[in-house]
Amino acid sequence: MDSAVATRLQLPTIERSIALQTYELSKTYRTGFWMNKKVKSLNSVSLTVYEGETFGLLGQNGAGKTTLLKTLLGIVRPTSGRAMILGASLGDRAVKQRIGYLPENPYFYDYLTGWEILNYTGDLFGIERSRQKKRIPELLDLVGLAQSAAKKKQLRQYSKGMLQRIGMAQALINDPDLVFLDEPMSGLDPLGRYQMREIIVSLKAQGKTIFFNSHVLSDVEKICDRVALLAQGELIALGSMQELLGTAEKYYVMVKGGRPEMLQPWLPDMEFQDGLWAGHLNGAAADFIDSLALMNAQLISMSLARPSLEEFFVKQLRDRGIHSSS
Repeated sequence: MDSAVATRLQLPTIERSIALQTYELSKTYRTGFWMNKKVKSLNSVSLTVYEGETFGLLGQNGAGKTTLLKTLLGIVRPTSGRAMILGASLGDRAVKQRIGYLPENPYFYDYLTGWEILNYTGDLFGIERSRQKKRIPELLDLVGLAQSAAKKKQLRQYSKGMLQRIGMAQALINDPDLVFLDEPMSGLDPLGRYQMREIIVSLKAQGKTIFFNSHVLSDVEKICDRVALLAQGELIALGSMQELLGTAEKYYVMVKGGRPEMLQPWLPDMEFQDGLWAGHLNGAAADFIDSLALMNAQLISMSLARPSLEEFFVKQLRDRGIHSSS
């Protein structure tokens, strides 16, 4: 559109509602026998999460992820700075009715059954039992737990994956607007991880805001709108996948057949893998495709090449001289 026309039309800017926002949030712990040593778990963290967004928080063990999450939930008090959750200050009791939370290692009264723990959580939220009778079966179906097992089996008999699933169900019992998930894929097998991703995607489709930590970067890359990277308590990167990983300008190509000497100018770094020539394309994609017939080659695949989130994550830490904390 012509800029002069756009100016005359006064095209409106779409404003996004804010689900949570932090301002220079910091947390310092005292440690040691005399409590005279200070450890800064969060250092002036400022970020914004918008309503309806799936937001991923990344970082090594000890980076401050769980501290930030617990500070937002009001479990931990910040040393300095402030934050707003759903338009209210931290600790607002009315806002807590609109929040769901799954801890990294959920612990429940293990003599209760899954159904009973959901009843108990529903009672804490003041949800009527008539509503719970409809809500609980919906949640058990959503997280992949059979109603019969949830009614009869005590939590002490649950596997780690089953506890994670019932934990997700209790986090959603109040139909929250904002859901905090601390390592939601922890303890799940590949099928369980897939199902958890599908649950998060379905929550987003309902317009809910999801804020979660995870070490499984491939899952984060698939489902998050934006991510933030914490390192030693500091926010060192924040943005969408495109903003952080960039828009790939090159294609990674795999072709079958063809003469190597003719393919070489197009694929200067090409290698022979499992009967195919593969490499990064040098030149215009359309011209390369038009030339395939002349080279007696068949295109097998062509994909945009850009670093993965895991590669970006490792590079950011290495550039700052940060090594593994495990």
